[in-house]
Amino acid sequence: MQAVPVAQLRRGDSPRTAGEVDEHVRVLADIGAVHEPIIVHRASMRVIDGMHRLRAAILRGEQTIAARFFDGCEREAFILAVQQNTAHGYPLSRKDRTTAAMRIFGSHPQWSDRAIARVVGLSAGTVGALRRSMAAQLPPIESRLGHDGRLRPVSPATGRQRAVELITENPDASLRRIAREAGISPRTVRDVRDRLTRGDDPVAPKRPRADPVARTRNARSGGGAGGDGRWLDMLKRDPSLRLTERGRLMLRLLTSAAVLAGARADLLDNLPAHCLDILASAAQECGETWLRFSAELRSRRSA
Repeated sequence: MQAVPVAQLRRGDSPRTAGEVDEHVRVLADIGAVHEPIIVHRASMRVIDGMHRLRAAILRGEQTIAARFFDGCEREAFILAVQQNTAHGYPLSRKDRTTAAMRIFGSHPQWSDRAIARVVGLSAGTVGALRRSMAAQLPPIESRLGHDGRLRPVSPATGRQRAVELITENPDASLRRIAREAGISPRTVRDVRDRLTRGDDPVAPKRPRADPVARTRNARSGGGAGGDGRWLDMLKRDPSLRLTERGRLMLRLLTSAAVLAGARADLLDNLPAHCLDILASAAQECGETWLRFSAELRSRRSA
């Protein structure tokens, strides 16, 4: 951090489509307190984050302002500007965030909907719908980069086909290695390998997506949580479960899992971006609890 003469600074490439808010500048100038350093693109001396603070400093007659320098390219400077303005300070409008997402589609077309959503402060579902509305204007891509840094194919068939090539080149390669290079899950790699062994088509035809009403009906009947859900129907008919307190508790827990399986796609598309990490940790913890419970059930059965 260092003091930079305000006369050397230039207006940056701001995500604020309507510019700064004059009233907010006056409030900052009246407060006169020490604020966070602004962020400046070193190569161009353009302000990345902090134009309200800079204008307030000028209004107070200050000659210098505390600043941190950013040394990346201008594309990355814009990403940083959006992140900073989304995280703190005077909030970006929905129009600002939508416009920023549209611009990132062009500068970072390989970024996933969730990765962009985390930057601009919109839901992944909103970003996905916006991307689809602009599909004709965007370059075609085969894979997208998630917020976890992993590349994943846009089309499942692309990842499966790449897995076929890798398995053919190196039949002894581990599932995880092939999964990492193909951008798909180890489970999908195993399915591809099994299909090749059986002589089946390794690129499975895409299953038609059920409408929301059908998905909900299927979830309530137990479908989607392990086969066709007949196991849950069978358990619900068992008097030793249905007529006991502990049995009914177990059935309610299993039904909840079945509902989650049916609603998973809708949830993934519409949950708020800022909750995804916490939800992922909670889901993982729940999954591990179910796995331990399953193992304990099997051990008692074999005892």
